[in-house]
Amino acid sequence: MKRIITALFLIVCIGTIHAADLASDDFISLLLSLSGPVSPVVYQDSVIFTASSSYRRVGISFAYEGFSKVYWLQKLLVPRDPAEVAADTRKNADPNRDSGILFHVQVIPDGIKNLEYRMIIDGLWTSDPNNPQVVAGSGGINNSRVSLPVSSVAASTTGNASGALRFSFTAAPGDTVTVAGSFNNWDPFMYEMKETARGSYSLTLSLPPGTYQYVFFYHGERLLDPNNPEKVYTRDGKAVSMVTIK
Repeated sequence: MKRIITALFLIVCIGTIHAADLASDDFISLLLSLSGPVSPVVYQDSVIFTASSSYRRVGISFAYEGFSKVYWLQKLLVPRDPAEVAADTRKNADPNRDSGILFHVQVIPDGIKNLEYRMIIDGLWTSDPNNPQVVAGSGGINNSRVSLPVSSVAASTTGNASGALRFSFTAAPGDTVTVAGSFNNWDPFMYEMKETARGSYSLTLSLPPGTYQYVFFYHGERLLDPNNPEKVYTRDGKAVSMVTIK
């Protein structure tokens, strides 16, 4: 029930953003795993920016738009424990609490290798205090920068003779992500993915040509590949991602 409530709240909070699957379990898990504001996190085809909710208002503006637009960060609320809510004697007790985080999800524009931006915090333009990557900007204001990883399909094949399968996954920095499938008898511990960039995990396996089924394991959850629309159902009725090496 907690997962369902959280998902519904995030859908309302995100509103009209059209990008990665922001209602998916892995996106929600990523947000809920944050203990506070962090350096920008690349998630699928987007970047997640965060700030402290102790500020009155935080906005973000991007160099590729000439800093002509300001996107206001939204407060991330998380469900309180049901027992805590039940024990709250106040009238109309709020079932949610402030996580301490404001966030914004920005779609990565085509052709951008470095995403430069500024923040406006309580009315003052500034670089992102949570991002150590800073470059000189105009008007005496430094810009923050996100160096974007080379985009790739989450599960793809290479052209070598024996074939290879490359997996990609986005999660919180410093976390553990594993992949399992028909190529390793669904062992969830055998193949741990490597964090190649902050929050970006990958793994390449050499495999012969054929069709393979697989899932990711993250925080104890079994997850489909959010970047691969191909899926099938196993005999026990579970959905799994599928890819073919030619």
